Amino acid sequence: MSQNPWYQLSEDETLGTLVSTAAEGLASDEAQRRLQQYGPNMLAEKKRISPLRLFLGQFQDFMVLVLVAATLISGLLGEYLDAITIVAIIIMNGILGFIQEFRAERSLRALRELSAPTAKVMRSGTVEQIAASDLVPGDLLFLESGDRIPADVRWLEASSLYVEESALTGESVPVNKNTAVLTQTDVPLGDQRNLGFMGTMVTRGTGKAVVIRTGMATEMGKIADLIQSTEEADTPLQHRLEQLGKILIMVALGLTVVVVLAGILHGQPMYGMFLAGVSLAVAAIPEGLPAIVTIALALGVQRMIKRKAIVRKLPSVETLGCASVICSDKTGTLTQNKMTVTHLWLGGQVLEVSGQGYDPIGAITLQDQPVDIRKDAALKRMLHIGVLCNNAVLQRQEAAAGRESKRKGSKEAEAKPVWQVQGDPTEGALMVLGAKAGVTGASLEGLYTRLNEFPFDSDRKRMSVVIEHQGGALLYCKGATEVLLDLCSYMMWEGRVVPLTPTLRMKVLGAAEGMARSALRVLGTAYRELKENQCSQSESQLENGLIFTGLIGMIDPPRPEVRDAIATCKRAGIRTVMITGDHQSTAEAIAKQLGMLPTKGQVVSGQQLANMSDEELDAKAEDIYVFARVSPEHKLRIVKSLQRRGHVVAMTGDGVNDAPAIKAADIGIAMGISGTDVSKEASSLILSDDNFSTIVAAIEEGRGIYENIRKFIRYLLASNVGEILVMFFAMMLGLPLPLIPIQILWVNLVTDGLPAMALGVDQAEKDLMQHKPRSAKENIFARRLGWKIISRGFLIGLCTLGAFWIVLQQNPDDAAQLVKAQTVAFATLVMAQLIHVFDCRSSRSIFHRNPFQNKALVLSVLSSLAMLWAVLYIDALQPIFKTVDLHWMDWIIVLIAAGIPTFLMGIGSLLSTSKKKRPMIRGNASTGANRAA
Repeated sequence: MSQNPWYQLSEDETLGTLVSTAAEGLASDEAQRRLQQYGPNMLAEKKRISPLRLFLGQFQDFMVLVLVAATLISGLLGEYLDAITIVAIIIMNGILGFIQEFRAERSLRALRELSAPTAKVMRSGTVEQIAASDLVPGDLLFLESGDRIPADVRWLEASSLYVEESALTGESVPVNKNTAVLTQTDVPLGDQRNLGFMGTMVTRGTGKAVVIRTGMATEMGKIADLIQSTEEADTPLQHRLEQLGKILIMVALGLTVVVVLAGILHGQPMYGMFLAGVSLAVAAIPEGLPAIVTIALALGVQRMIKRKAIVRKLPSVETLGCASVICSDKTGTLTQNKMTVTHLWLGGQVLEVSGQGYDPIGAITLQDQPVDIRKDAALKRMLHIGVLCNNAVLQRQEAAAGRESKRKGSKEAEAKPVWQVQGDPTEGALMVLGAKAGVTGASLEGLYTRLNEFPFDSDRKRMSVVIEHQGGALLYCKGATEVLLDLCSYMMWEGRVVPLTPTLRMKVLGAAEGMARSALRVLGTAYRELKENQCSQSESQLENGLIFTGLIGMIDPPRPEVRDAIATCKRAGIRTVMITGDHQSTAEAIAKQLGMLPTKGQVVSGQQLANMSDEELDAKAEDIYVFARVSPEHKLRIVKSLQRRGHVVAMTGDGVNDAPAIKAADIGIAMGISGTDVSKEASSLILSDDNFSTIVAAIEEGRGIYENIRKFIRYLLASNVGEILVMFFAMMLGLPLPLIPIQILWVNLVTDGLPAMALGVDQAEKDLMQHKPRSAKENIFARRLGWKIISRGFLIGLCTLGAFWIVLQQNPDDAAQLVKAQTVAFATLVMAQLIHVFDCRSSRSIFHRNPFQNKALVLSVLSSLAMLWAVLYIDALQPIFKTVDLHWMDWIIVLIAAGIPTFLMGIGSLLSTSKKKRPMIRGNASTGANRAA
């Protein structure tokens, strides 16, 4: 099928070849059959790393290879049990690392699938959104400005359609597409004007097309390596930690060498010290730190997906926690995106429209009396314009409750239907308005035929259609009031067409201003009668001398949850800025309803913004909370200005022209429902529900992920510092080895794996969103984290050595007593780290959080305790790990020594916190007294 010269076939021949129809599209069952036949509409992916290679990669670390070599030597010297056990521990560590990396890759793969593009198709006569990968030859596609073409297509309809094909042809200038048949042979791709190609972008206009090739059969499939859908670069934090890891490796190796030399100088056997040194280096070097960061990021991303935020680029997760300004669109993000017409203005009279949402039940009234559209020519004309100059579809869907009731046979089977709009919400509101008065697309079908369309875009701020009607033709137009008035020479006033005088113009603008002050979005309507020879003229020739009919006022109510989200932002030190193309009065009214416009906050229009220099904008940027009537090009200036002021900016957008601002922002946010493919590709975060509250949830998750990374860095490094120092102190003091090699490796396995992972999914602290955003340049060890690591690590090492020394002194010359002392040191080190892991959950101390809140952490600690108990009390394991049974007196020493590092520092933190609180209480009291006075 892919070999046919599609550009030489007419529309009917193309549909006939594909066995499809322009009216219904493919039947759903036929589409499924073709999906089985042709396969998914996807380009071949690069070969994934096999699980076996991923597993073997766990043993390529230099220190692990050194340990394996040392183990082999141990086996050759007859220490078979030790050798087998060490190999088993290495394999268990490898399995844990494999599970972590495999899970991370699977999470990232799921993430790529979630961010896959969708397509608007007609199947069985119904327009629906499907995954682009489910497209098959014969599917009918609807495309508009900003859409990426998901397969190779033959255009059936093209209205002012331009496609940018640089990804395929290298030509950066958009190509004007049409439906004309090409008779030439061997036409170059760039000249195949009646075809569209996978991966290219619609930059202007609208089109209807039929899919002719999918997947690897497409032109893009032939050069599939040009498209890379995923960015897998390390995040800045991962890169910094990798550099830190290299430094820590050098420090750990240096200290290990000192420990080994000191042990040899104090009479310890050279081989034993070498094996102990290598084991200590393996345990102390945090070689898995970057990998665990990746796991934490991946798990955090999965949580964000559940909260409707899809992360496209991992570095944005770190940046989210630094966001200090959110620049948000109004429509659909701060509001419900369910436009509802409530008022009409016709010839100086205000009509009211009842009803809610998209339900077409309601009435148009004047002073509480129903209006008969058959007797009101201006109203009839306005409703016709609203329905015919429109690409939205009003669809009735049975409510889920009704379907459930029918299955159960209940009396509630007559559930109220759910009405949905397929297309632009503003156009949907006009369809609902017409339906309330009995004017629908079905009722006008056959009476009016659309000949041409001049689509809406952010520069034109209007849409026009050329309509054939009763042997004549009409131009119907809707758009921004000011823009439309500039194109009008007449208007309908009291049922007659009269010249549009300056006085009438002022009345229209005054009415529009009054509606906007009531937070209504105002749309003007106009028309013009055309002669037959004018129908093919350009938009600039046709859109003039229009007759203005009236104003339509509609409201998009604020989302109920947004007000609380904005309040949360305020407490978190994040400023919310509204950026909208709506009227200034409308934007200001919505901003006040949402509580985002302070008393001295400014509202600036796009015209005022255009007249400002960059210096003037920078000076006022901190006080501007609403930008109204702005074009997408203004967004880039706003982003740059806020960034020059030192802010980390999150910017939302949905259109093609929003892409530069989204890309320039520190966190570019695209709309998952209303966003174009261009804006999604430029973004680092996609909101699957287009909801402002999701941005706040994403920032909260971003902060939580970063804090969790700090938690397990604190835990791992403090534990490693403790392991090194206990050996270092013992060798410096000339004491016997407090831990043997196999015990050191077991400590590493028991304490570093599962507990550290569990910290990566720890719940956020309650005051997480009550702190100002951290600086993007903040060091990972900022806010006293470095001190906490060193102090806790020092105490863990000191207390472990203290417990070892106390038990050893009971009979220092007895070999059995040395084994018992080593067992106590082993248990103390493990317990100290497992207690310390709960301390790491709080930025203050262990006493500030419920230790049982993180169930994953509790389970991981219990499993670690079970592994410790096994090597202490199972007879078969005691000879391997050189341990003996510990009695209750020994456990008292272990628990006291293990608890000192965490509880001593925790009590100190409690005392310092209580001292800080006292003056705050007095200050608050006096402030309250002053206010009362």
